[in-house]
Amino acid sequence: MKISEYYQAKEPTISFEFFPPKTPEGETKLFQTVADLKSLSPSFVSVTYGAMGNTQTNTLRIVEEIKHTIGLEVAAHLTCVAHSRGEIERILGTLQEKQIENIVALRGDPPQGETQFKAPADGFHYASELVRFIRRHPKFGKAFDLSVAGYPEGHPECKDKQKDLEYLKRKVDEGADGVVTQLFFNNDRYFDFVARARKIGIKVPIVPGIMPVTHGPQIEKFSRMCGAEIPQEIHDAIVRFGEDQISISKFGIEYATRQCQELLRGGAPGLHFYTLNQSLATRQIYTNLHLERKS
Repeated sequence: MKISEYYQAKEPTISFEFFPPKTPEGETKLFQTVADLKSLSPSFVSVTYGAMGNTQTNTLRIVEEIKHTIGLEVAAHLTCVAHSRGEIERILGTLQEKQIENIVALRGDPPQGETQFKAPADGFHYASELVRFIRRHPKFGKAFDLSVAGYPEGHPECKDKQKDLEYLKRKVDEGADGVVTQLFFNNDRYFDFVARARKIGIKVPIVPGIMPVTHGPQIEKFSRMCGAEIPQEIHDAIVRFGEDQISISKFGIEYATRQCQELLRGGAPGLHFYTLNQSLATRQIYTNLHLERKS
């Protein structure tokens, strides 16, 4: 089932994001986490991509396992990193063969150690080019539902927020069906982002991305990477609890619960949880929000 169909429902569309582990043990734990969270009846889950495409094979294998063995709808991340047009075409063919109907189309981050993104030979510079390539492809143009990324506080590489929003509109105009935002902790940023997006003609669903604070240094690292501001309340908690993992997780779950409640009251079409391959925080927030529903 294509993701855009879920956003037509009256109830919020809830989704979870996972990443391909680097070890067999990590993969076993991932599938246990996915199976555990299946009981919450999410609309779908997504699986990310590695730098330089080095987990592309793992992503394809994992999305197939999640869809056909665990039994959840799934979206595969696909980036421009390290792929020529021919390689992208081959991946699209593999996804279609595996009956994967949903793609999160991204430019991707520069490889570790590099500060600027460099398009591969015969590849793409921007996610909008990737979206256009898929949508205009004679075989795959209608095969996939395409989601793209949005930055409520602006992309770290683009200081002009209006220009960054215009880049997002380009992705939507090329054929994206929905937008999933990067993590943020200040809901005003999301609501302002949505209002500005609607003003320039972006009409597709804009889904907030949520990452509960469960480890101080980790959340600080991710926030720097995606340009998200950390509110003083979270800063204070990170300092106050330090290495007290239980206390910082309890705080993070409570904060994310309040954040999600406000987002849903304000009209967000759903919630996309960055789980970091863990189920405890996501499950607790889900319970706090009374989102449990029958399969």
